[in-house]
Amino acid sequence: MEEKTTLGPTGVLLVNLGTPDAPTRSAVYRYLKQFLLDPRVIDINPLARNLLVRGIIAPFRSGKSAEAYRELWTEQGSPLKFYGERLAAQVQDLLGPRYCVELAMRYQNPSLESAIVRLMAQKVRKIQVFTLFPQYAGATTGSVHEEVMRLLGQQAIIPEVVFLNSYPTHGPMVRLYADNARRYDLSGYDHFLFSYHGLPQRQLRKADAFGHCLQHSDCCQRLTETNQFCYSAQCHATTRAIAAELDLRPEQYTVCFQSRLGRDPWTQPYTVQVIENLARKGVKRLLVFCPAFTADCLETTIEIGSEYKEDFLKWGGEQLDLVESLNDAPAWARVVADMLRAC
Repeated sequence: MEEKTTLGPTGVLLVNLGTPDAPTRSAVYRYLKQFLLDPRVIDINPLARNLLVRGIIAPFRSGKSAEAYRELWTEQGSPLKFYGERLAAQVQDLLGPRYCVELAMRYQNPSLESAIVRLMAQKVRKIQVFTLFPQYAGATTGSVHEEVMRLLGQQAIIPEVVFLNSYPTHGPMVRLYADNARRYDLSGYDHFLFSYHGLPQRQLRKADAFGHCLQHSDCCQRLTETNQFCYSAQCHATTRAIAAELDLRPEQYTVCFQSRLGRDPWTQPYTVQVIENLARKGVKRLLVFCPAFTADCLETTIEIGSEYKEDFLKWGGEQLDLVESLNDAPAWARVVADMLRAC
């Protein structure tokens, strides 16, 4: 008679970038320090990075950033965290008892370390790492994967680990972004923006092993084996997929990048400059997508929905609307669960 075996469940790490524990200057300082000291985020000489972050950025930005977080904060806390918690609970229900689902943040809490400890206590036989940002970048997905490997490397037993690297054109996800946009009267907008979080151009070049990056003005217009892990190329691919779903013509939309830090050149064009140029050319109504973020957060709700909207109105625009992200929508939970079952 064949011996019956019962193996442990599959562990799932749903990972987002992070959020302060509270909208206070001290909590934001801790968050900024941990985030910006990551060598994959600010990839310069370690001594210079420490002096820059500890001596300039974290002390001087924490106060202003805390004000923005206070505007963002709700009774449930940080949207990035409570959307993540609700998403994780739904994914757990969909996957059933043979899975153990944990939410983790790369920076601050719930920490990756604590989530991995909880999974290992459940005797998981396998861990699936699902980052909640669709496009790959070394400063985001790469950093998560590196930290997961570092933490698991401290374990006596390392279970099978599967990394879901990126999913910029995953059809069901694309359709959800398009469905969110259809809540608006698309015919009433003069132009559509697809705004993604920026990266320093040096990081794009560092990830390029084939001499392709930034060599031509259209180098990101097609996703190929040469640039398949290029963050900018994946952002453009996401845009084309959503635009195709909505029957938008190329002249109706612009891809741009926000949240620049420092003086070095970042991925371009910059969102704030695009918004200004469109307003000064007479564009009155803008609809903005932020498909680098699967949950609304400081960069979407405040930076786009408040600060850039105020700028657009100041420059002569009349209306700027933000397409909601996927957040904790049940349809998004089903997409995540299906992707996890398939890997």
